[in-house]
Amino acid sequence: MKILVFGANGPTGRRVTQQALDEGHEVTAFTRRAFPRRHERLRVHTGDVHDPGSVDDAVAGQDAVISALGVPYTRKPVSVYSRGGAHIVAAMERHGVRRLVCVTSTVTGSDHVQTGGFVFNRILQPFLVNVVGRTVYADMAALEAAVRASDLDWTIVRPSGLYDADEVTAYRVGKDHVEGRFTSRADLADCLLRQVTDDQYVRAAIGVVTVVGEPSIATLIWREAFKGGRGARGAR
Repeated sequence: MKILVFGANGPTGRRVTQQALDEGHEVTAFTRRAFPRRHERLRVHTGDVHDPGSVDDAVAGQDAVISALGVPYTRKPVSVYSRGGAHIVAAMERHGVRRLVCVTSTVTGSDHVQTGGFVFNRILQPFLVNVVGRTVYADMAALEAAVRASDLDWTIVRPSGLYDADEVTAYRVGKDHVEGRFTSRADLADCLLRQVTDDQYVRAAIGVVTVVGEPSIATLIWREAFKGGRGARGAR
């Protein structure tokens, strides 16, 4: 299968790209920067998702698209998800590429459940969601709206708090929401790739959570949100 990965140079995107190559797929890595990996079945497309022409060129001839786009938390306006997503959807519709799998966050779900205890639920999470990550999550919600309005065979994947782990585990997946506070990027990458070839959750949003080897909440927030990481419950 020919798979295009947006955000291929991000922490999750690199994992998706490598795993797809390991499984024998032909992969196009869409990235703004030089890509460190070389492989006979890997094509690197240097571009910006804000440029519709660059997106269109990359989408042409693909069988499926995975969007692992992400930005760090910021209080500035964010448009990577909404504008980038709109360009991806338009290019896919134009070229007849139907399968889209994209990442947002459990925070964007209407049935988001707080499961972190009093301090996390009442202090830390509201601060992350409504202050530190407000613009990121708003743009993710706009991406979801654009994807849902399309005629594509889409799946929206919503991880919980992201962290790094070496191995894929027996993670949990469920429609709309799965109770759990954390998702390893290894499990998220595996889930994204599984959706490309599985139609169980076509035109649905799913939650994915890791249930073994969880980090502490304090460690996760410090590492991901306040030390330049990709977002405790946000960007990829």
